[in-house]
Amino acid sequence: MSAAHHPLLVPADTPVHRLAPQCKVAATTLFVLVVAATPAGAYRPYLWYLLLLAGLAALARLPPLTLVRRLLVEVPFLLFVLALPVLDGPPRWTVLGVALSVPGLHAAATIALKATFGLLTTGILAATTPLPEIITGLEQLRVPPVFTAVAGFMVRYTEVLAAELARMRIAALCRGGNPRWLWQLRDVTTGLGTLLVRSFERGERVYLAMASRGYTGALPRALSGAAASWVAWAGALAVPALAAIGTVLAS
Repeated sequence: MSAAHHPLLVPADTPVHRLAPQCKVAATTLFVLVVAATPAGAYRPYLWYLLLLAGLAALARLPPLTLVRRLLVEVPFLLFVLALPVLDGPPRWTVLGVALSVPGLHAAATIALKATFGLLTTGILAATTPLPEIITGLEQLRVPPVFTAVAGFMVRYTEVLAAELARMRIAALCRGGNPRWLWQLRDVTTGLGTLLVRSFERGERVYLAMASRGYTGALPRALSGAAASWVAWAGALAVPALAAIGTVLAS
């Protein structure tokens, strides 16, 4: 997959896009940690996080609608959070005849906000940095080779598996099948099982090809990216630093 044509990337020529990937990966990780460390029940820091991310997205010229659409992936997970205000203990607050737990409301709001801001932060990283460059940034940060190797294989073969799934769906349509409804669950699970078997077989063939070329269980570190300057590091780490300062002042 070409780095410039990755579906998550929003191509542009901005300071955020040009920033060294290791700086962006480190800044994203620290920002997510700051959000995760926000005390429960403290909501003012999230306004500060939103302001920082909005400024960063504007600097990178990212369409707001694109970032919002990518947040939809968390909706199924947030549905489980809705049970907390009902199942948690007293004190309770009656809304439209329904007794809702106040601690449950705070817990649900905290989980939803932290998940949303974490996903929004990583979404900005993915929109401004091709996935191969993110792997390079992880190598520059001296992440253990086993993690970068697994991530690299995921990047390379996600498109292959997606193409395999598309071919299987076309074959099913040609035979009169269109598994899209609940009563067709058996056809869906059968297709996913076939995809799993084909992926396993392809993985075996790839491993044998690598072993015949001298693969010994570990990939060499590429470290193809250039070292980042202190200016780049200062600019990238300023965002999580400002977020941490805002958290301390607002809490």
